Order: sequence, then structure tokens, then C-alpha cells
Amino acid sequence: MEHPQPLVTVILTAFNHQNYILEAIKSVFSQSYPYIQLVVIDNGSKDSTLALLENESFPDFLLIKNLYNKGLCQAFNQGLEFAKGKYIVDLSGDDVLLPGRIEKQVAAFEQLSENYAVTFTNARYINQSSKPLNYHYAINAQGSALENVPSGDVYKKVLEKYFICTPTMMMRTDILREMGGYDESLSFEDFDFWVRSAVKYKYFYLDEVLTLKRNSPGSLGSDVYKMGSGMLKSYYAVCNKVYDLNRDQEEFDLLAARIRTFIRKCFYAQEFELALKFRKLLNYIENPGWKTECIVFLCRIRLPVNGIYRFYINHLQKFFINRKDLAFEVVT
Repeated sequence: MEHPQPLVTVILTAFNHQNYILEAIKSVFSQSYPYIQLVVIDNGSKDSTLALLENESFPDFLLIKNLYNKGLCQAFNQGLEFAKGKYIVDLSGDDVLLPGRIEKQVAAFEQLSENYAVTFTNARYINQSSKPLNYHYAINAQGSALENVPSGDVYKKVLEKYFICTPTMMMRTDILREMGGYDESLSFEDFDFWVRSAVKYKYFYLDEVLTLKRNSPGSLGSDVYKMGSGMLKSYYAVCNKVYDLNRDQEEFDLLAARIRTFIRKCFYAQEFELALKFRKLLNYIENPGWKTECIVFLCRIRLPVNGIYRFYINHLQKFFINRKDLAFEVVT
């Protein structure tokens, strides 16, 4: 069908999201923007997620049922095959779109040149009970980000640090297809997508809070310190891609700094052999230096630190985070 404004495809991937899936889908159908195609992939859920999707009374949407969890990247690519929209939103089954999000991002995109691949925004985090927590970028009384969020050519910035809240992105469908979608050999999508797209295209930051991002235990980000999770192996694969994509010394310096971070994470996760591979890649760029070599030495002697570190992550760190959330609640 022809629409007076661009069609937007929302690809929603769900895995064991029975407590959140209805809220996520309702946030899509509550958008102020009417031209939306929703593609939902149930990625082999073992709970009631699929039953809720099949039995709840929703407007029409495409439902893909996987017999087992194919991973986020492959599940998203399944949805990409059916995408008809000019733009795409990648939505998790436990996150929430605020009502004006798609309308505002489409309006921003339509004012940009075609060398912009992504628009992204600010977000607010919520807990399992949908209680509001902190913002991705701290805001002032007018709702604007206090920091200067990178926009335009962000390739060096995505090499330097994590700064984009992934679920806030809207992407050009043709660029996603040009890239071959997400890399299905990886455990995650964002870092790889950022480097492969930002090296050629620009990003635009829209300074509004338009998404609620849920902090859930057992999320993918927490798996990086699990032994054998595959997360650090995926980071190693992306770092090799970055090595081939880089164009100047500053970009190699930024890559070297990230590799040092991943070597430390390999130590904590007891991914000792992978740490040595990261060290070899780092050595192609610069001398690792004595601090990194000390960590590599600890990896060589296979010091068992994972249990202690995960105890810190799962217990002590949560204690301090909870105290921070309490302070945030008192202030607001």
C-alpha cells in the first residue's frame, strides 16, 4: 500500500518475556505514528510468551515462531526478510516505546540526507516492575541531556566507548540490507553494527527521552563475565573487523585502548586463551606495555578469579547500585 508518510517496520524479538511482552506490543500499537508494520519473533520461549502473543487481541502483525532460541542476530534477520518499511526499529520484548517516538524519529530522518544511517535518542531505565530509574544521559529540568552527545560522524566515538542506548535506534532499511543485516556468527549486534555502519554513514542524535529500557537480571550484557558465554569471542571478531576498517592512527589508538579493556575482561572471565589472542592483535598496533603484560602473565598462569569477580558483580556491585537508586529516588 502507498502511504503519505514512510512505513516503519518494528522488529520485536522475544525470549521468555511473558511478564513484559504485552506492554512492549501495546507500546507499538499506541504510537502516534500510524504507518507501522510489526514483525514479532518468538525465539523459542519456554514460558507463556508465545501463548500470550497468540491469544491476546491485537491488531494484525506477523508472528514468527522459532522452535529454539536462534540468537538475537539470526532472529532479527528473520524479521528483516519480511520488512517493508523505509526505516526499522529493533525492539526487545521487555522494552517500551513512548507514544511519540516513531513519529519524531521519522520526522528527524526525513530532514536528513541519505548518508545518515541511524537516528538515536535518550532513554530512561526501568526495573522489572517498570519503576523508573536513571536516564541513559542525565537530563536537566527541561529534559535535555546534560552532556554533549556525539552526532554526525561517530565512528571514532563508537571505538572509544559505549554511548548509544541500543533500543533507541531507528535505522535505514536499505543500509541494513546493504550490510547483510546483523552478523549471525556473533552473540550480540550493537558494537558490530555500530562500527560497520558508522565507518561509512552518519548518526543523528535526537535529544528526547523516547524509550524505556528495562534492566533485567540475566540480560545479555551481564554474560560477558560468564565463562564460555561467547561474548568476548564476539568482541574479538569485531575488533578484527575494526582493524581492517580503520583509516588513521587515532582510530588504531582507540582500538588499542578497547583491546586492553577486553584483555582485562578475558582475565576476569577466565577466557585465558582469548586474552592471548587479543594481546597478539594489540601487538600489531603497539607495544602492549608492562601493565597489560602483567595481566597477560596472570592469564598464562591461569589464575582462577572468575568466581570471586562474579560474586562481586552479582552481590557487592548490586548493593552499591541499589544504594545509588535509593539516592536517586530521594533526590527526584
